[in-house]
Amino acid sequence: MNSFKMFPVVLSLLLLGSGCVSKKKLTEANAALEAHKNLLSRCEERTKELEGQVLDLTRKLELSTNNLKKANEDLSSANMKLKLAEDQLAVMKGSQNSLLEQLNTASVINKAGAESIKKSLEAISQQSSYIKDLTKTMQYKDSVNLALAMNLKKSLSDFNDSDVSIEVKKGVVYISLSDNLLFRTASANINNSAEKVLGKIAGILNDQKDLDILVEGHTDNVPMAGECITDNWDLSTRRATAVVKLLQSKYKVDPARMTAGGRSEYVPKASNSNATGRAANRRTEIIVLPKLDQFFKLMEAPNAPK
Repeated sequence: MNSFKMFPVVLSLLLLGSGCVSKKKLTEANAALEAHKNLLSRCEERTKELEGQVLDLTRKLELSTNNLKKANEDLSSANMKLKLAEDQLAVMKGSQNSLLEQLNTASVINKAGAESIKKSLEAISQQSSYIKDLTKTMQYKDSVNLALAMNLKKSLSDFNDSDVSIEVKKGVVYISLSDNLLFRTASANINNSAEKVLGKIAGILNDQKDLDILVEGHTDNVPMAGECITDNWDLSTRRATAVVKLLQSKYKVDPARMTAGGRSEYVPKASNSNATGRAANRRTEIIVLPKLDQFFKLMEAPNAPK
């Protein structure tokens, strides 16, 4: 870049040092000078553009790194649950082997005692099979939750973390949306600008048809009342219902999968003693969870422990 800046100066000195210069040469020199100035300007603009691209790529790399770290943490938690179930199964197998040894080595066992031992062995076998089935179900559910959370974070990466947060806790996926993103103050009418984020969420939910959806409205503890809104219970319920209706009518999410509920001010994320905490508490949560009837059927299965 410095050589471009020095060229016009050197060219001028050469022309001045040559004495009389024809008008044609002077014109050519000026044209060359102008061309180098334009080239220098384009180089500087391209440099700024490349620096901006490098900064953007650096930010995306940092986001991807954070997402990978969270996924690894969730996987570690799932592995711990699996290890606990395997330990319980090992203890049960040990008990079964002990009972078999007692049965084989006993010299005299009356009919009632033998029948009791047989039933105990059958119960242990049923319980072992049940734990295996339950472990497989838990592994599948945790894998689905991790994949769902990663897909949601990727799809919603262009929204601010203060407006959209996604986490896996208590075995389900929580999508928390701030009221600033979805609604105007004391209103249950969804902003037009919020339909973009709900559309992206709906697209992913429609790909996971074996999961149910619970939409909860939350408020802070500031009393709310008006011509249409009676209190915070009413506001939180209306907002949850508005989200469910939009997901159904515009994005074709199956209404049989969805439940809308208001939690008012009674499940806060932060303290209501300051503005920051109250802002965090004013939110709508979309909770994605496994179909409960599937787990009830598993609990009622013939090999479930009594």
